[in-house]
Amino acid sequence: MQKIKIIVDSPCDIPDDDLTRYGIEMVGVPINVDGKDYVERESFSCQEFYPILENATNLPTTSRVPIGVFTEKYRKNWDEGCTDIIVITMNAIGSGTHESAQMAAGLFFDDTPEAVGTLSIHIVDSMSYSLGYGYPAMRAAAKIGEGNSAEEILEYLRDIFNRIEILLVCYTLEYARRSGRITAAAAVVGGALGIRPTIAMIDGTTKITSKVRGDKKAIQNLLDSYRKRRDSPDAHVLVASAAIDEYGQELKRQLEQELGRDIKHYKIGAAITINSGPRMAALCYLGPKRERDESKQPSVITYDGITRSEIAEKTGLP
Repeated sequence: MQKIKIIVDSPCDIPDDDLTRYGIEMVGVPINVDGKDYVERESFSCQEFYPILENATNLPTTSRVPIGVFTEKYRKNWDEGCTDIIVITMNAIGSGTHESAQMAAGLFFDDTPEAVGTLSIHIVDSMSYSLGYGYPAMRAAAKIGEGNSAEEILEYLRDIFNRIEILLVCYTLEYARRSGRITAAAAVVGGALGIRPTIAMIDGTTKITSKVRGDKKAIQNLLDSYRKRRDSPDAHVLVASAAIDEYGQELKRQLEQELGRDIKHYKIGAAITINSGPRMAALCYLGPKRERDESKQPSVITYDGITRSEIAEKTGLP
């Protein structure tokens, strides 16, 4: 009988109540704001971070979750009798946390040789951000309760990460300017004209798909983009917003009226808002399955006794 545990990093934006409901464990991403160190979701909630961000002199920076945090999680769950640990991280290209999880697996098996052959650690690169992997993590945890095996859950994750998409609209260009994603001149002109870009976040990449002028058009443009990209009206969709709750509420209202069902509304955390700004709204939904070669698939790496030196040899990690 398998005993499975899901571990995620804090940029997944899963609310505390859902972490408890599904039995998911979270590791916090370190954030530095004007020389002061914090840990996301430990030092502050999503809601508490927005004024911290708006009052910061310099753009806050994030860093990878320390290796030791993961080794402690692995040891704790091993002590509690787990046979499989599934670690789901944000896009590996955008964060070193995925590497930390891998290196921690080698350290754990170095220090706990009795776990070899009885514990498997599966590390999943979601190639996504925020609820783009937070929602699949919640569904994966629900499948544990439904009696699914680790292998079945990993197959589900491979499938959904080939379908999940995020669309977001930014109501300010200031944070894109500060993070270097657009020039200062473009931010000034765009701000003066009231430009509201819609951005697609798919397979670890971000791309501006369209632009409109004015707040009223921004929500409609986001919804129009969603209608074009979604797999079907029946496919799952989530609403998210940050500091301005009304943006998400308006999206929720229109979608519920259109689709005839309840839509869940979530809050976006630090990892996204640092770059997009706290004045934003987003949709997370399922698009058609993307067919691609094996080298571009969401990765699932399983460790069940590999040592630190073997990881270094196979992956090039230190």
